[in-house]
Amino acid sequence: MTDLTYPSTRRDNITDDYHGTTLEDPYRWLEDTESEETAVWVQAQNDITFEYLSAIPTRQPIVDRLTKLWNYERFGRPFKRGDYYFYSHNDGLQNQSVLYVTKSLGQKARVLLDPNQWAEDGTEALSSYSPSPNGQLLAYSVSSAGSDWREWHVLNVNTGEVLEDHLQWSKFSSASWADDNSGFYYSRYDAPKEGEEFSGTNYYQKLYFHRIGTPQTDDELIYERRDQKEWGFGGFVTEDGNYLIISVWKGSDRKNQIFFKDLRNPTATVQELITGFDADYDFIGNDGSQFWVLTDLNAPQKRVIQIDLSQPQRDSWSTLIEESEHRIEGISNTGGRFIVQYLQDAQNRVYIFSEDGQPQSEVELPGVGSTNGFGGRRDASETFFSFTNYVTPTRIYRYDIETGKSELYKQPEVGFDPQLYETQQVFVTSKDGTKIPMFVTSKRGLKRNGKNPTILYGYGGFDISLTPGFSVSNLVWLEMGGVYAVANLRGGGEYGLRWHEAGMRDNKQNVFDDFISCAEWLIEEKITQSANLAIRGGSNGGLLVGASMTQRPELFGAAIPAVGVMDMLRYHKFTIGWAWVGEYGSSDDEHQFHTLLKYSPLHNLRQGTSYPATMVTTADHDDRVVPGHSFKFAAELQHTHRGNSPVLIRIEESAGHGAGTPTSKRIAAAADVYAFLTKVLKNKHWTIGD
Repeated sequence: MTDLTYPSTRRDNITDDYHGTTLEDPYRWLEDTESEETAVWVQAQNDITFEYLSAIPTRQPIVDRLTKLWNYERFGRPFKRGDYYFYSHNDGLQNQSVLYVTKSLGQKARVLLDPNQWAEDGTEALSSYSPSPNGQLLAYSVSSAGSDWREWHVLNVNTGEVLEDHLQWSKFSSASWADDNSGFYYSRYDAPKEGEEFSGTNYYQKLYFHRIGTPQTDDELIYERRDQKEWGFGGFVTEDGNYLIISVWKGSDRKNQIFFKDLRNPTATVQELITGFDADYDFIGNDGSQFWVLTDLNAPQKRVIQIDLSQPQRDSWSTLIEESEHRIEGISNTGGRFIVQYLQDAQNRVYIFSEDGQPQSEVELPGVGSTNGFGGRRDASETFFSFTNYVTPTRIYRYDIETGKSELYKQPEVGFDPQLYETQQVFVTSKDGTKIPMFVTSKRGLKRNGKNPTILYGYGGFDISLTPGFSVSNLVWLEMGGVYAVANLRGGGEYGLRWHEAGMRDNKQNVFDDFISCAEWLIEEKITQSANLAIRGGSNGGLLVGASMTQRPELFGAAIPAVGVMDMLRYHKFTIGWAWVGEYGSSDDEHQFHTLLKYSPLHNLRQGTSYPATMVTTADHDDRVVPGHSFKFAAELQHTHRGNSPVLIRIEESAGHGAGTPTSKRIAAAADVYAFLTKVLKNKHWTIGD
């Protein structure tokens, strides 16, 4: 299939001793992503990859079709602070969405922030924003080149003037305003050493208060723990302004602590309310000293509890909303009610409860799919939510809290007929008998002849649920005659705590077994065949693809591992990787080392094996899953692979883990993936365009 000559990659004689087991690591030098030698290697790999992709005849027609379909107007959900509504808007092909503000949703809004003016190539993004309680000021964070680092600024909403406030070295943090609008709470790290900004480990996060109009050096340190380098802190001011809630996290485990500070008392200190990291505790809201918390303590599908600060001991906690058979995915305290989003077989249903926990009604949804939103203050009379599925572009609805009625607020116009497509949910039996849900989307009337080009997508980790959602790039794949399958694997959050735990640490192989079983089902049901089956996933999903293709290389026609965690023995040594030890385990532990070694993609590539056509994708500024993972995996894959299928790596410049990626780069990346698949899969009959 290919006569590619891959760049020569130096192999060093580097070994590590893991509990008596000696392993080679010949590409250790590629972990230094800032070195000149690595930069030369990146350029050489990209030269080959982009030369290969540019020669594929389908690529430009795919770019054209993606561009045409992507060019549709998109709105974010509005929300209100003070006299103002805030919402995002994209006219179609803008690299970044623009933030608008208005006093009435019925009148013309004005531009508040346009990130497209910040960088010519669109690589500076508005990461998050938080209006002050009176709506007069806006704290907003900026991400550059896809990095997780955030820089905070403050803007006067009335005038549009950007103030002098400038905060650096913030990561994994929101901004929560004091009730008097004087400033906000945020979290940051100490400045990293020069040259380690994108690879050094992140420890000792601290919680600060920034007073508007003062330099960052004057920020008040609210809380730190010098004895706990892995603890992180998220500050949130209650709606009544009386309390600062501090969620204390440690790694990626969905187990945290809750501390608080009484802001009415100037001399008050931080008090520990919930300790022990024994469960997930999500503060919802409060009525005076009565705190409402969503938790999975003794409730794998989650429940709502009430804690009275005058009697905070655990045996005085009471349950407001009992655990049900379906997972609570989200909850808000809006309009004097609890609005609860449940997840039922990876689809949302939404119910209304009174503040004393009594069920009131169900929110009528326009179909089967995913919801988001329902936020607002306790005195709100309205809220907004979004709805989407695989063939429905995201719609926004206004919900009247008093009447319980929804009305369509914004509906995008995309140039396709959704009636031509259908989604079916099937349940696949995994290796150990567990039923695994999978959504299969295709054109109506799909012929089960085993010839349909198919993408199987998965994630399977970190308690993250994959629910139905619209994507222009997926639509183009469907138009081309493709099938798009999404597997809801163990390790995710679709069925609660036990489902997550069944796919983590020693149980991680279950995730790969589930994914492989879904692939086999697609073949057995004659939807596709191995030569027309591509597997795809990003981050933890990149690990999934890497592990699956090394365990069953003959099962797949193509593999697209994106920003994957590929070196499971060293992942914890970079940036925030240490935080994933709760999910994966660590090679520092002898038992866990042996578990990790069995599936680590980098360490399970075998010399002389014919692997499926592969395009590894990563980005040069990914400081979450550092690109060294993909660099080393691609180098070893090119060294071990013995077959005609191409094994390439595509390295995006001035980009990161995915968030904030400009539209132009998204279109180019999607076109490259689909062009690659049209080249390497067996199917050669593609319909591109109208």
